[in-house]
Amino acid sequence: MSRKPASERILETADRLFYGQGTVIGVDTIAAEAGISKRTLYNHYPSKDTLIVAYLQRRLREIPTTDAPPAQQILDDFDRLERAFGWDGFRGCAFVNAVAELKDPRHAANAIALQFKERRRQWFRALLELGGAPDPEGLSLQLLLLVDGAIAAALVRKDPTVARAAKEAARVLLQAAGLVAHAPTAPSAPKPADPPASRPPLG
Repeated sequence: MSRKPASERILETADRLFYGQGTVIGVDTIAAEAGISKRTLYNHYPSKDTLIVAYLQRRLREIPTTDAPPAQQILDDFDRLERAFGWDGFRGCAFVNAVAELKDPRHAANAIALQFKERRRQWFRALLELGGAPDPEGLSLQLLLLVDGAIAAALVRKDPTVARAAKEAARVLLQAAGLVAHAPTAPSAPKPADPPASRPPLG
């Protein structure tokens, strides 16, 4: 079987190291881990900043939708978060981490992080509009804040089940807006964490 192209190996390695150890990791380490020379790395990504941007853009994935009622889809998103929190390599939101580590408001990572957050908020907003919520704009932001809070709490507490508390808070907000989902059931053991390719985006 042929090896993956160098550019793909570089990006996969950068994704693993940047998320696992932070964007402070050097290009020397990335090149060595990818099995290429530093010169080859720079041929594909002219600077470390370029590589960081590519790493974050690679993680800009759409949140899937289903045929379930809008409120149920929103609540199911918190179940996906719980599975992600249970992953051994969970280290919080890649986008927030990068912004905090780089400490440069002019870096392109800031715009990408905002784009990611706004995508999730717009996903919430579209479902809220579909469900007839009276204030989809305001409620979508409230739901996004619940997601952000759950991610931070899971990272600090090392407890994936904090997502369940965020889910029940979201349920209260949805019910107040007139959106009803399935009746809550007793908590069960979380499903195994999703494999990297299908892991839900965090943010």
